[in-house]
Amino acid sequence: MTSDDNNPAGAGPVKAQSSDAQDRESDSALDDAPPPASDPAGAAWQPPQGPPPSPQHRKEIPEDLRVPWGWPEVGLFVILGVIASVVVTWGLAEMTVWFFGAKSTDVFGSTMSTAKSVVVLVSQALLDGGAILYLYLILLNRTSAPFWKSIGWREMRPGMGTIRSSATRFLAGGAMLALVVTFAGSFFNSKQALPIEELLKARVSVLLFAILGVLVAPLVEETIFRGFLYPVIARRLGITAGIAITGTLFGLMHAAQLWGGWGQIGLLILVGIVLTWVRARTGTMAASYFVHLGYNGLQLIGFLIFLISGARH
Repeated sequence: MTSDDNNPAGAGPVKAQSSDAQDRESDSALDDAPPPASDPAGAAWQPPQGPPPSPQHRKEIPEDLRVPWGWPEVGLFVILGVIASVVVTWGLAEMTVWFFGAKSTDVFGSTMSTAKSVVVLVSQALLDGGAILYLYLILLNRTSAPFWKSIGWREMRPGMGTIRSSATRFLAGGAMLALVVTFAGSFFNSKQALPIEELLKARVSVLLFAILGVLVAPLVEETIFRGFLYPVIARRLGITAGIAITGTLFGLMHAAQLWGGWGQIGLLILVGIVLTWVRARTGTMAASYFVHLGYNGLQLIGFLIFLISGARH
């Protein structure tokens, strides 16, 4: 039978053949096409640039508690602190014996000698420096913000003025706190000599203690307790619990110096609670630092007067 171009039935096979030819040409073109570019996911891994993003916090958490560290960093800090206190104190004591000719019984004995008091105070200064270094290294890998701002040295909350304008007021508040604690402490006189009194029998020990107490201790202790520890506790347990727990830990940290003077230890816990309350109320570690500085400054003046007069209270 002859095919008719005008007959749709006869045109069907021709179109089918044309379609098959196009399919074969398309398959051939795909075979001859160059291979696709390699998947970028298969390329060599590149480390992320810059610090990792800060953790996201709930909106109800105050801004000053949104810190880029948590309980794991606090636990590591405690473990390293215990190890470092043993290693540094023992190592410095050995150096004092071997390189400075101190008697082993004076350094490692049970009584407090001049050499042992110097070892204790210098060891404390080294541990303070190590603590700040630890915190700096933690923040170095977690945020691009300046260290002191990240650790809690911020502007005060709206309506409270600036840190600079309020510094004098906070210093005066710390001095008043020292007067209250000194007066209250007069009702808790201990009949036995406290460890801190034994520690400060030598003049060189008094000099080192004065330097540490005014220039070092307020900054380091506020950084550790109100800057590093308080935000983690308050974020987890609430601001009230954070103030109470942080203040209690602050007072107990000084218990070894005042062992036997339980009233004095209780007063230091109260001081720690007040300092933490100031930090929580203002939103900045700077406020509690100036209160602490005023407190320690007046306490040191009173202690020097106590030494010069030869009185014991």
